[in-house]
Amino acid sequence: QVHVAESGGGLVQAGGSLRLSCAASGSTFSFNIMGWYRQAPGKQRELVASISSAGSTNYADFVAGRFTISRDNAKNTVYLQMNSLKPEDTAVYYCYHSPYLGYIDWGQGTQVTVSS
Repeated sequence: QVHVAESGGGLVQAGGSLRLSCAASGSTFSFNIMGWYRQAPGKQRELVASISSAGSTNYADFVAGRFTISRDNAKNTVYLQMNSLKPEDTAVYYCYHSPYLGYIDWGQGTQVTVSS
């Protein structure tokens, strides 16, 4: 059993920055992929960014150099630095931990609201 916990969401004005953190604890695997999805009201959940324990990263096109994902393997923690935020970035951001294809542990989500 893996517990995934996010923190760092909140309200910010357009153009501002937020940093999300996510820690995975419990029966984690030495190799895994962690990352972030988001879901806005009335929309499907979409991938924002991911990073493997080897450091390989993947970003959604809409990130466009504004977001940076990083991780601390010793702490099984992943971070999402979000800069130049836009109102359309408003969503619930969900962290996930995936030790192998087809299996995902989800966090409870953290709200990010960007005001115009």
